[in-house]
Amino acid sequence: MEAKQLYAEEIEKTISGVKKKEEIEGLIEKPKFEEQGDLAFPCFVLAKQLKQAPAKIAEQLANQIQASIFSKVVAVGPYVNVFLNRAEMSKSILSKVLAEKECFGAQSIGEGQVLTIDYSSPNIAKPFSMGHLRSTVIGNSLATVAKKNGYQVVRINHLGDWGTQFGKLITAYKKWGNPDTIKENPIKELLALYVKFHEEAEEKRELEDEARAWFKRLEDGNVEATELWNWFKDESLQEFAKIYQLLGVPFDSYHGEAFYNDKMDGVIKELENKNVLERSDGADVVSLEKENLPPCLIRKSDGATLYATRDLAAAIYRQKTYQFSKSFYVVGHEQSLHFQQIKLVLEKLGYDWAKEIEHIPFGFILQNGRKMSTRKGRVILLEEVIKEAIDLAKQNINEKNPNLVDKDEVAKQVGVGAIIFHDLKNEKQNNVEFSLEDMLRFEGTTGPYVQYTHARACSILRKAKFGEVSSPEDGLDDSYSWAVLKLVDHFPHVVERSFLLRDPSKVAKYVLELAQEFNKYYSHVKILVEDEQYEARLALVKAVTIVLKEGLRLLGVKAPKQM
Repeated sequence: MEAKQLYAEEIEKTISGVKKKEEIEGLIEKPKFEEQGDLAFPCFVLAKQLKQAPAKIAEQLANQIQASIFSKVVAVGPYVNVFLNRAEMSKSILSKVLAEKECFGAQSIGEGQVLTIDYSSPNIAKPFSMGHLRSTVIGNSLATVAKKNGYQVVRINHLGDWGTQFGKLITAYKKWGNPDTIKENPIKELLALYVKFHEEAEEKRELEDEARAWFKRLEDGNVEATELWNWFKDESLQEFAKIYQLLGVPFDSYHGEAFYNDKMDGVIKELENKNVLERSDGADVVSLEKENLPPCLIRKSDGATLYATRDLAAAIYRQKTYQFSKSFYVVGHEQSLHFQQIKLVLEKLGYDWAKEIEHIPFGFILQNGRKMSTRKGRVILLEEVIKEAIDLAKQNINEKNPNLVDKDEVAKQVGVGAIIFHDLKNEKQNNVEFSLEDMLRFEGTTGPYVQYTHARACSILRKAKFGEVSSPEDGLDDSYSWAVLKLVDHFPHVVERSFLLRDPSKVAKYVLELAQEFNKYYSHVKILVEDEQYEARLALVKAVTIVLKEGLRLLGVKAPKQM
């Protein structure tokens, strides 16, 4: 049990019936200065109920709390500050981590509940660019964090495999495409055709009409249009599979937009039957005037359906199929209005579960301060970035550790980890400037720094020939080990907070802090000296490897044992 929980338990026992343990725990603070103690409880919150001055309550509590985990309990004005018994607590923390191993930090808040999470969702027939990275890695990390919090997670890749862009692509292919060239390098050539279409369409507006006509043929099941669409889709999925394999990102469903083509009529009928649909300028809409939002467009005047129609069909299908308790959509913040509308329309249909749909927005990846655009060809291909990162990681390994076994695999883990970590250490709502140099720096606040710390700790254990120790006989009470142990003890709280805030950066910042604190410990303490605390120090090193590895796993980053 975390120190904060233990302290809350003691306070609840002492002031029985006034506050619940969970409420107390939420109020416990960390004193500003280390010499003031490890934890502090503010007594202002008890003054009204106990009809006493906060300082008086603090004095009484300080005299009554007498648990062996505290070496000292003092009243400091209206606060009760406790100093933890380091030797006692260190044994307790280490025993727990060594016993639970990679299960340490697991929470049960989602037990027995299903969470669907929609992320990545690239458009087929377009390259997997750096612009797709954020949804992919944020979604993958949140899915892993949700599972660590007890949820049964369904990972969904809602592919962009339908829409007028395919009319544009078919038009461009028919006018300028060369089948042999495309077969050699499908995605690159299809992107070139897509960009050319937009360049030409600026001068020749009739191209847009042709594109609409080809998409209509595709919707009507035209054989040629369908064959081309299937070809574009198959080639894209093969390319995407390579990227997902490199990133280590799995999915349970690849149902894209086209999957819902035969499910939209049912949604429109339901909207009509429940008198939610209205006519507006020849189009079918759901009015959201009472909610101070623009109407949700369901069907255009020409009969064409829209993103909203598909997303309504998808949400209903997912609820019927998975009976989710929560449903996350990891999509850029520019889609916030769209998801507000979807939720409200589903609520108007009488679906209470719509309240558990959550849009998780994030900022852009920028290049020189500008958003990347497929339409204008301003694209950095993710696969190229990954390959470059792996090459650079290999160069670094060759310089630092030329005899490393499995050099290629470690270079891959470090290169890919650098890219993922660079993204996830930023709070998701912020824009991230694309910089290969920053991403691949092997010191400072980077993924490779955390990975190297993990490898260093593993190296110490190898040198010591450390076996399995369930619990050290002696505790640790020096300030360097205590700083590390307090952070290790905090990991379960970070796992929970990361989920509740839907923010993987909480885990990324935590593993950085733990790596920094461990490196400080390593540089000040002689770990391999065989004295009475030798086993306890090695247990601490082992605990750090467990938590760093698990923290990195929650981000989607591997933890090599050697670097």
